[in-house]
Amino acid sequence: MTDWYLVYDLEPLPGSWNMAVDEYLFRLAKESQSNFLRFYTWLRPTASLGCNQDISKVLNLEECGRRGVDVVRRMTGGKLVLHHFEVTYSLSSSRSDIFTSTLEGSYRRISEALVRGLVLMGLPATLASTTPSGYARSHYPCFAYPARNEVEIRGKKVIGSAQKRKGPAFVQHGSIPLIKEVELLAAIAYGLDPSRQEGMTSLSDELGRKIDFQEAVAFLLEGFKQYFQCEPQAWAFSSTELEIIKRIKMNKYENWQWTGNRVEPAEV
Repeated sequence: MTDWYLVYDLEPLPGSWNMAVDEYLFRLAKESQSNFLRFYTWLRPTASLGCNQDISKVLNLEECGRRGVDVVRRMTGGKLVLHHFEVTYSLSSSRSDIFTSTLEGSYRRISEALVRGLVLMGLPATLASTTPSGYARSHYPCFAYPARNEVEIRGKKVIGSAQKRKGPAFVQHGSIPLIKEVELLAAIAYGLDPSRQEGMTSLSDELGRKIDFQEAVAFLLEGFKQYFQCEPQAWAFSSTELEIIKRIKMNKYENWQWTGNRVEPAEV
Protein backbone atom coordinates (compact mmCIF):
# COMPACT_ATOMS: atom_id res chain seq x y z
CA MET A 1 0.00 0.00 0.00
CA THR A 2 1.44 3.36 -1.05
CA ASP A 3 2.07 6.28 1.28
CA TRP A 4 2.49 8.70 -1.64
CA TYR A 5 -0.43 10.26 -3.51
CA LEU A 6 -0.55 12.58 -6.53
CA VAL A 7 -3.07 15.35 -7.13
CA TYR A 8 -2.55 16.49 -10.72
CA ASP A 9 -4.81 19.38 -11.78
CA LEU A 10 -4.52 19.64 -15.56
CA GLU A 11 -6.97 22.53 -15.90
CA PRO A 12 -6.04 26.02 -14.63
CA LEU A 13 -7.90 26.90 -11.43
CA PRO A 14 -8.80 30.10 -9.52
CA GLY A 15 -6.32 31.19 -6.87
CA SER A 16 -8.79 30.88 -4.00
CA TRP A 17 -9.49 27.25 -4.96
CA ASN A 18 -5.79 26.46 -5.29
CA MET A 19 -5.06 27.78 -1.82
CA ALA A 20 -8.05 25.94 -0.32
CA VAL A 21 -6.91 22.62 -1.80
CA ASP A 22 -3.41 23.06 -0.40
CA GLU A 23 -4.85 23.84 3.02
CA TYR A 24 -7.06 20.76 2.90
CA LEU A 25 -4.09 18.56 1.93
CA PHE A 26 -2.17 20.01 4.89
CA ARG A 27 -5.05 18.93 7.15
CA LEU A 28 -4.95 15.43 5.64
CA ALA A 29 -1.22 15.25 6.24
CA LYS A 30 -1.72 16.12 9.92
CA GLU A 31 -4.14 13.21 10.27
CA SER A 32 -2.27 10.54 8.32
CA GLN A 33 1.12 9.08 7.48
CA SER A 34 0.63 9.85 3.78
CA ASN A 35 2.48 12.25 1.51
CA PHE A 36 0.43 14.37 -0.91
CA LEU A 37 2.22 15.77 -3.96
CA ARG A 38 0.25 18.19 -6.10
CA PHE A 39 0.86 20.04 -9.38
CA TYR A 40 -1.43 22.83 -10.57
CA THR A 41 -1.63 26.15 -12.38
CA TRP A 42 -3.74 29.32 -12.38
CA LEU A 43 -6.83 30.42 -14.28
CA ARG A 44 -5.97 34.13 -14.13
CA PRO A 45 -2.90 36.15 -13.16
CA THR A 46 -2.90 36.07 -9.36
CA ALA A 47 -0.76 37.84 -6.78
CA SER A 48 -0.26 35.77 -3.65
CA LEU A 49 0.89 37.29 -0.37
CA GLY A 50 2.76 35.58 2.42
CA CYS A 51 0.59 35.06 5.51
CA ASN A 52 2.30 37.85 7.46
CA GLN A 53 2.78 40.48 4.76
CA ASP A 54 1.20 43.93 5.01
CA ILE A 55 -0.68 44.23 1.72
CA SER A 56 -0.33 48.02 1.66
CA LYS A 57 3.47 47.76 1.61
CA VAL A 58 3.88 45.24 -1.17
CA LEU A 59 0.94 45.39 -3.60
CA ASN A 60 -0.73 48.09 -5.68
CA LEU A 61 -4.37 46.99 -5.49
CA GLU A 62 -5.58 49.68 -7.87
CA GLU A 63 -3.19 48.45 -10.55
CA CYS A 64 -4.22 44.85 -9.88
CA GLY A 65 -7.83 45.87 -10.55
CA ARG A 66 -6.92 47.66 -13.78
CA ARG A 67 -4.92 44.71 -15.07
CA GLY A 68 -7.28 41.93 -14.00
CA VAL A 69 -4.95 40.43 -11.41
CA ASP A 70 -6.60 38.42 -8.63
CA VAL A 71 -5.23 38.59 -5.08
CA VAL A 72 -4.98 35.82 -2.48
CA ARG A 73 -3.11 35.37 0.79
CA ARG A 74 -1.29 32.09 1.35
CA MET A 75 -1.31 30.09 4.56
CA THR A 76 2.48 29.94 4.20
CA GLY A 77 5.02 32.69 4.78
CA GLY A 78 7.37 34.21 2.25
CA LYS A 79 7.01 37.13 -0.12
CA LEU A 80 4.76 38.37 -2.91
CA VAL A 81 4.51 36.07 -5.94
CA LEU A 82 2.79 36.70 -9.28
CA HIS A 83 1.32 33.41 -10.51
CA HIS A 84 0.10 32.83 -14.04
CA PHE A 85 1.99 30.88 -16.70
CA GLU A 86 3.77 28.51 -14.36
CA VAL A 87 3.87 25.13 -12.69
CA THR A 88 2.97 25.27 -9.03
CA TYR A 89 3.80 22.32 -6.81
CA SER A 90 2.72 21.55 -3.27
CA LEU A 91 3.80 18.81 -0.91
CA SER A 92 2.04 17.99 2.36
CA SER A 93 3.32 15.44 4.86
CA SER A 94 3.94 14.68 8.52
CA ARG A 95 6.65 12.09 7.86
CA SER A 96 9.73 13.22 9.78
CA ASP A 97 11.46 9.97 8.80
CA ILE A 98 11.34 11.12 5.16
CA PHE A 99 11.55 14.90 5.41
CA THR A 100 13.33 15.48 8.78
CA SER A 101 11.68 17.24 11.72
CA THR A 102 12.80 20.77 10.80
CA LEU A 103 11.68 23.41 8.32
CA GLU A 104 15.19 23.82 6.93
CA GLY A 105 15.73 20.08 6.54
CA SER A 106 12.42 19.41 4.81
CA TYR A 107 12.80 22.51 2.64
CA ARG A 108 16.21 21.34 1.48
CA ARG A 109 15.04 17.80 0.69
CA ILE A 110 12.15 19.10 -1.41
CA SER A 111 14.47 21.54 -3.19
CA GLU A 112 16.86 18.69 -3.98
CA ALA A 113 13.97 16.71 -5.55
CA LEU A 114 13.04 19.77 -7.63
CA VAL A 115 16.67 20.15 -8.72
CA ARG A 116 16.61 16.51 -9.84
CA GLY A 117 13.61 17.25 -12.06
CA LEU A 118 15.24 20.32 -13.59
CA VAL A 119 18.46 18.43 -14.27
CA LEU A 120 16.41 15.76 -16.09
CA MET A 121 14.99 18.67 -18.09
CA GLY A 122 18.54 19.55 -19.13
CA LEU A 123 19.05 22.53 -16.83
CA PRO A 124 22.07 23.17 -14.55
CA ALA A 125 19.98 23.74 -11.43
CA THR A 126 21.60 24.08 -8.00
CA LEU A 127 20.70 25.22 -4.50
CA ALA A 128 21.56 28.75 -3.41
CA SER A 129 24.12 28.66 -0.60
CA THR A 130 23.27 31.94 1.15
CA THR A 131 20.51 34.51 1.59
CA PRO A 132 21.45 38.06 0.50
CA SER A 133 21.87 40.50 3.37
CA GLY A 134 18.65 42.41 4.08
CA TYR A 135 16.49 40.37 1.70
CA ALA A 136 14.51 38.58 4.44
CA ARG A 137 13.38 41.91 5.98
CA SER A 138 12.74 43.65 2.66
CA HIS A 139 9.50 44.15 0.73
CA TYR A 140 11.02 42.79 -2.49
CA PRO A 141 8.90 40.26 -4.41
CA CYS A 142 9.81 36.60 -3.98
CA PHE A 143 11.78 36.24 -7.22
CA ALA A 144 13.99 39.29 -6.68
CA TYR A 145 16.73 37.14 -5.09
CA PRO A 146 17.40 33.45 -4.38
CA ALA A 147 17.62 32.64 -0.67
CA ARG A 148 19.48 29.78 1.02
CA ASN A 149 18.37 26.32 -0.24
CA GLU A 150 16.19 27.82 -2.97
CA VAL A 151 16.61 26.56 -6.51
CA GLU A 152 18.61 28.69 -8.92
CA ILE A 153 20.01 28.38 -12.42
CA ARG A 154 23.17 30.32 -13.27
CA GLY A 155 22.61 32.48 -10.21
CA LYS A 156 18.98 33.30 -11.07
CA LYS A 157 16.11 32.13 -8.87
CA VAL A 158 13.85 29.77 -10.81
CA ILE A 159 11.62 28.38 -8.02
CA GLY A 160 10.13 30.36 -5.14
CA SER A 161 8.81 28.24 -2.25
CA ALA A 162 7.25 28.70 1.18
CA GLN A 163 6.32 26.33 4.00
CA LYS A 164 3.95 26.14 6.97
CA ARG A 165 4.49 23.67 9.81
CA LYS A 166 2.45 22.47 12.77
CA GLY A 167 4.35 19.91 14.78
CA PRO A 168 5.67 17.31 12.34
CA ALA A 169 3.09 18.23 9.68
CA PHE A 170 3.89 20.72 6.94
CA VAL A 171 2.74 22.01 3.59
CA GLN A 172 5.24 23.50 1.18
CA HIS A 173 4.27 25.00 -2.14
CA GLY A 174 6.20 26.85 -4.78
CA SER A 175 6.06 28.72 -8.07
CA ILE A 176 8.03 27.64 -11.16
CA PRO A 177 7.55 30.20 -13.98
CA LEU A 178 7.25 28.84 -17.51
CA ILE A 179 7.68 32.34 -18.92
CA LYS A 180 8.62 35.71 -17.37
CA GLU A 181 6.01 38.38 -16.72
CA VAL A 182 8.37 41.02 -15.39
CA GLU A 183 6.41 44.01 -16.71
CA LEU A 184 3.20 42.91 -15.00
CA LEU A 185 5.00 42.15 -11.72
CA ALA A 186 6.75 45.52 -11.80
CA ALA A 187 3.40 47.26 -12.37
CA ILE A 188 1.61 45.68 -9.40
CA ALA A 189 4.43 45.23 -6.87
CA TYR A 190 5.99 47.92 -4.71
CA GLY A 191 9.74 47.87 -4.26
CA LEU A 192 10.91 45.86 -7.28
CA ASP A 193 14.32 47.35 -8.01
CA PRO A 194 14.65 47.78 -11.81
CA SER A 195 18.17 46.35 -11.57
CA ARG A 196 16.71 43.08 -10.27
CA GLN A 197 14.35 42.67 -13.22
CA GLU A 198 17.23 41.51 -15.40
CA GLY A 199 18.00 38.82 -12.83
CA MET A 200 14.58 37.16 -13.15
CA THR A 201 14.14 34.10 -15.32
CA SER A 202 11.87 31.20 -16.30
CA LEU A 203 12.11 27.63 -17.57
CA SER A 204 11.59 28.75 -21.17
CA ASP A 205 14.31 31.39 -20.87
CA GLU A 206 16.80 28.92 -19.44
CA LEU A 207 15.95 26.15 -21.93
CA GLY A 208 15.99 28.50 -24.90
CA ARG A 209 12.63 27.12 -26.06
CA LYS A 210 9.02 27.09 -24.97
CA ILE A 211 8.00 24.43 -22.45
CA ASP A 212 4.39 23.85 -21.51
CA PHE A 213 2.79 22.87 -18.22
CA GLN A 214 2.42 19.15 -18.90
CA GLU A 215 5.96 18.68 -20.20
CA ALA A 216 7.44 20.51 -17.23
CA VAL A 217 5.32 18.53 -14.73
CA ALA A 218 6.46 15.25 -16.29
CA PHE A 219 10.12 16.09 -15.57
CA LEU A 220 9.42 17.45 -12.08
CA LEU A 221 7.32 14.43 -11.13
CA GLU A 222 10.09 12.12 -12.30
CA GLY A 223 12.52 14.10 -10.15
CA PHE A 224 10.37 13.47 -7.07
CA LYS A 225 10.01 9.79 -7.95
CA GLN A 226 13.76 9.32 -8.31
CA TYR A 227 14.77 11.38 -5.29
CA PHE A 228 12.26 9.89 -2.84
CA GLN A 229 12.15 6.42 -4.46
CA CYS A 230 8.37 6.58 -4.64
CA GLU A 231 5.56 5.92 -7.11
CA PRO A 232 2.65 8.22 -6.19
CA GLN A 233 -0.85 6.97 -6.91
CA ALA A 234 -3.54 9.29 -8.24
CA TRP A 235 -5.69 10.84 -5.52
CA ALA A 236 -9.29 11.82 -6.29
CA PHE A 237 -11.26 13.94 -3.85
CA SER A 238 -14.60 12.56 -2.69
CA SER A 239 -17.77 14.67 -2.89
CA THR A 240 -17.50 15.25 0.87
CA GLU A 241 -13.91 16.43 0.54
CA LEU A 242 -14.83 18.78 -2.30
CA GLU A 243 -17.52 20.35 -0.11
CA ILE A 244 -14.95 20.92 2.66
CA ILE A 245 -12.56 22.54 0.15
CA LYS A 246 -15.39 24.80 -1.08
CA ARG A 247 -16.08 25.91 2.49
CA ILE A 248 -12.39 26.65 3.11
CA LYS A 249 -12.31 28.67 -0.12
CA MET A 250 -15.37 30.74 0.77
CA ASN A 251 -14.63 31.17 4.47
CA LYS A 252 -10.96 32.04 4.10
CA TYR A 253 -9.53 32.58 0.63
CA GLU A 254 -12.45 34.63 -0.70
CA ASN A 255 -12.73 36.55 2.58
CA TRP A 256 -11.14 40.01 2.57
CA GLN A 257 -10.65 39.84 6.34
CA TRP A 258 -8.02 37.20 5.63
CA THR A 259 -6.72 38.42 2.27
CA GLY A 260 -6.49 42.09 3.14
CA ASN A 261 -6.33 42.22 6.93
CA ARG A 262 -4.59 38.96 7.94
CA VAL A 263 -7.48 37.95 10.23
CA GLU A 264 -7.57 34.15 10.42
CA PRO A 265 -11.16 32.83 10.23
CA ALA A 266 -12.45 29.97 12.38
CA GLU A 267 -11.54 26.61 10.88
CA VAL A 268 -14.31 24.90 8.91
